[in-house]
Amino acid sequence: MPTAIAGIEAFFGDLEDPRIDRTKRHKLLDIIVIAISAVICGADTWVDVALFGEAKQDWLQTFLELPNGIPSHDTFNRVFNRLDTEQFSQRFMQWIQAASPLIGGQVIAIDGKVLRRSHDRGVGKAAIDMVSAWASANHLVLGQVKVDEKSNEITAIPELLRALTLRGCIVTIDAMGCQTEIAQQITEQGGAYVLALKQNQGRLYHDVSQLFAYLEQQGYRAYPFDYHKTTDKGHGRTEIRECWTISDPEVLRLLHRSEAWPQLASVCRVRAQRIIGEERSVEDRFYLAAIEGAEQVLESTRTHWQIENKLHWVLDVAFDEDHSRVRKGQGAENMAILRHIALNLLQQEDSAKRSIHGKRLLAGWKNDYLLKVLATLFSPSQ
Repeated sequence: MPTAIAGIEAFFGDLEDPRIDRTKRHKLLDIIVIAISAVICGADTWVDVALFGEAKQDWLQTFLELPNGIPSHDTFNRVFNRLDTEQFSQRFMQWIQAASPLIGGQVIAIDGKVLRRSHDRGVGKAAIDMVSAWASANHLVLGQVKVDEKSNEITAIPELLRALTLRGCIVTIDAMGCQTEIAQQITEQGGAYVLALKQNQGRLYHDVSQLFAYLEQQGYRAYPFDYHKTTDKGHGRTEIRECWTISDPEVLRLLHRSEAWPQLASVCRVRAQRIIGEERSVEDRFYLAAIEGAEQVLESTRTHWQIENKLHWVLDVAFDEDHSRVRKGQGAENMAILRHIALNLLQQEDSAKRSIHGKRLLAGWKNDYLLKVLATLFSPSQ
């Protein structure tokens, strides 16, 4: 058995099989290995997964048992529709944390993404909203949690955070996660936070925005602050980012209920300017942070957008996630986890200097490269 396959068994081999005994014509581990391999190689539906298995049967049976050949697409559909998503997600997170320990000081970005075609109007099922965690330095999806249809991301974020190791890391979340309870949980788990502050915080947002407006009106002499600026030019565009942070405890105490935010170290304004030809746009964003220093805050807020550019965008472009019509039972959520597994493996494999889409094609063409991708993070010793 190849090392990579033994690694998959080590982390996913104890998943509870949702089938009754008389219907178990195929081993659950075989189904999972084929599904992971197929998604790496470009499969986006259960029909694709079954076709991959049929095309690769001679190769697959050199290390899988396949007692009744390759499962049909109906079998893949039924199994993943019924497979316990919470168990599958937990095993995913355990695998990532064992395979790639977090680097202290890196940014962990938390954000939600709607699987747009996962709705099923026939049974009144809304599209699935998944909240994911992205490790900026490791370039890995750390985990994901489905948002309950009758709730929102505020309830899903704490569940996701509980499953993560945050010690020494900086957690960034958009305005939905700017809640005192979430800030408390992050600090209790040993992390620091940089939370986007918007009008959902009412009086506090007003106080912070007015604090920086007054600082600017007074020629930046009203009270102590830290400042950092970056400028990027390319493709006919100039982007200027500036950050001001105020960390003086005497000033912070003047803000509405600032004492409710655990370990609040600074309030921050980030000003983003974009210049294209004669056109200029300017936008101010405000943040609450459990860290000090304008340079670190600016880098953290900028790094947060990796979750859009290196996770959500890649899932849409390279995996065509927004057009996926997998929607029955728990199939859509489990397919999302399979895509996250595949993306992590493809991101970490660096011998092929190709895009994620290109790596998927190469893995489909070359069995030895597929095994190399599978082996990047899977190891039975972990």
